[in-house]
Amino acid sequence: VQLQASGGGLVQAGGSLRLSCAASGRTFTSYNVGWFRQAPGKERDLVARISWSGNSIYYADSVKGRFTISRDNAKNTVFLQMNSLKPEDAAVYYCAAKHRTSVADAYPYWGQGTQVTVSS
Repeated sequence: VQLQASGGGLVQAGGSLRLSCAASGRTFTSYNVGWFRQAPGKERDLVARISWSGNSIYYADSVKGRFTISRDNAKNTVFLQMNSLKPEDAAVYYCAAKHRTSVADAYPYWGQGTQVTVSS
């Protein structure tokens, strides 16, 4: 499956952005999807993930109540709505996918990343 992340940009603190992860190549409905972020000099961290059905969702504590992950399987797209953005949310955001039957922690399929910059 090929992933294309988009929607990043420059926003003031307190503002909002909506990231999109468009998938192609295989039946997207069979894949769990995660959004990760990596700030300069830091490790890549999981921000949110959503199961193939949309019934199971996880958020990192740092974004709970501010970010919302969702998916539209008819459009092969997963979204990350980011509200009340803080300067510490600035990073390159990546979407990643793994098949719903995978027992591995790792995600084998990755998008190219989209930059989010938050000004204070």
